[in-house]
Amino acid sequence: MSLTPQWLDELRARVTLSGVISRTTRLTKAGHEFKACCPFHNEKSPSFTVNDQKGFYHCFGCGAHGDVIRWMTDQRGLSFMDAVKELASEAGMDIPAPDPRAAQRAEQQAGLHEVLQAAQDWYRAQLDTPGGIRARDYLATRRFDAHTMERFGFGYAPAGRQELKAALKQFPEAMLIEAGLRIAVDDKDPYDRFRDRLTMPIHDPRGRVIGFAARILDADKKDAPKYLNSPDTPLFDKGRTLFNLHRAAPAARHSGRIVVVEGQMDVIALAAAGIAEAVAPMGTALTERQLEMLWRMVEMPILCFDGDAAGQRAAMRAAARALPMLRPAHSLKIVKLPAGMDPDDLIKRDGVAALEALLAQPLSLLDLLWEHERDAQPLTTPEDKAGLKARLMAHVEVIADRDIQALYRRELSERYSAFAFPRREEREWRPAQRGQGAPPIRRSDPIQVARLRKHAGSRDALAAAVLAGLLRFPRELARHADALAQADLGDPRFAALVDAVDEGQALETAQLATILAARGLAAPAPDEYAALRFGFLVEDAPTEQARADLAQAVALLVERPALETALAEATRRFERDLSDGAYAEQQRLLKRKLEFDARLRQMASARAGAALDAPAKPMAE
Repeated sequence: MSLTPQWLDELRARVTLSGVISRTTRLTKAGHEFKACCPFHNEKSPSFTVNDQKGFYHCFGCGAHGDVIRWMTDQRGLSFMDAVKELASEAGMDIPAPDPRAAQRAEQQAGLHEVLQAAQDWYRAQLDTPGGIRARDYLATRRFDAHTMERFGFGYAPAGRQELKAALKQFPEAMLIEAGLRIAVDDKDPYDRFRDRLTMPIHDPRGRVIGFAARILDADKKDAPKYLNSPDTPLFDKGRTLFNLHRAAPAARHSGRIVVVEGQMDVIALAAAGIAEAVAPMGTALTERQLEMLWRMVEMPILCFDGDAAGQRAAMRAAARALPMLRPAHSLKIVKLPAGMDPDDLIKRDGVAALEALLAQPLSLLDLLWEHERDAQPLTTPEDKAGLKARLMAHVEVIADRDIQALYRRELSERYSAFAFPRREEREWRPAQRGQGAPPIRRSDPIQVARLRKHAGSRDALAAAVLAGLLRFPRELARHADALAQADLGDPRFAALVDAVDEGQALETAQLATILAARGLAAPAPDEYAALRFGFLVEDAPTEQARADLAQAVALLVERPALETALAEATRRFERDLSDGAYAEQQRLLKRKLEFDARLRQMASARAGAALDAPAKPMAE
């Protein structure tokens, strides 16, 4: 019969693991999991957990781990097929009909597992022979302890082209070739794939050897790859395999994190330092399948690639693979190592605590995109900055989940705006009316600001109303100074008031009016804001309510320029390319603008209570 992985996954999904285990073991609900005293060893306090969502049980005391089928074989003592039949009957599933070809493939794979285990045993024995001296010397430079060396099964592949064949003569040549241990090229005699290299076995999630990674020992062989992995075989698929997964998965479930590094030696270095939950791809960029494997263990895997240019490119390739696959609560975190260092270098130089500190404060995937594109090339011209925004939005467009896409677009757009349009005090003010040859003007220059008063443009009712409110409640100015300084309001009276805060002037109505007059600026007249009946402009309005209304008006005033600029830009984009995306963005911003206007109208009438027949008197504070 053919029990495909898909059929077995369906069986596991239809049976509730906690329901099966609770028939013989008393379970207690603990959050999203169940706990119990482990049925596989004697203990007084519970260390055995059952997770229905992830479909596994695990004991942190003895290491027992498995799914519902494993429970039936290990705890109930059933054979694999008997366990499957009992669970299938319970789930209402029919056992697939016998498939001779599937049985043949299963028998073939079982034979290849046997071949690869025999090869591992032989490589391991060769490490202790006189011929393995250089491999042992190399391991000594890595300073791995005996436990680490034994756990990761280091071996040595001798230099001869036919030595492995002679050692495994009990297996047919065809099986050695199919297992990836020998190479057959046209009509030439086959030869051993791994020669004069340090070997490391690669395991599947069940801990069975499925291939090898081998490191070169002769540094003079410039044309030979530094690391050599087994080719794809019936057992080994580079894109579906993570080095050390069978050890890292239980550790990750205990620690709640998994660390992805570039190479096998990095994994081993971290394990030797006490970080057991590390894995590595097989010499390629992370694949979609590998990302799904990682997300089944933890929601936020941590990428910890080398601090050189190649390592950062690998991180960006992984990010590009992950973006279309993002889903709620599932993403990547990224650690940036010091330039030119890998995890082992950092541990040797600064200790494992230095690496743990970096792992504790990783970048988000969004942070990585922003920093990479911002630093990718100089941003000195408007065209350069426009290119930055285009690159950022190109990343956003590939995100399939619409909610996540919208949030990424908003966050990256806000970062871009803050970068491209810096705070007022961080940039020069050069109004277009003054011509290209005019000297720059700073916000804090009162004389030049006064001279530009006539170029300030028409002042709208909202700005005038906020100015009047700040003059009535001058101590509120310090609360809102930063927001007003960052906004592009275009009215020099705001700059003058913010300067008063910066210079430590007394925040009193009379003093602020004097400051405005000294710069040739006038306080807002009632007719400037007569169209808006804000509550904070009514003479007898309750003080606390008036201050709250003023804060809302300031927020509206600060929000408006950015909203209008974004809407104008979206409209230009739609007129330029007429795409569905540009139209949707323009409509979204137009809706926000209409909502903004509605909020303004509502606020201007909700608390006014009475018409502004006369200018309100300043309130003593």
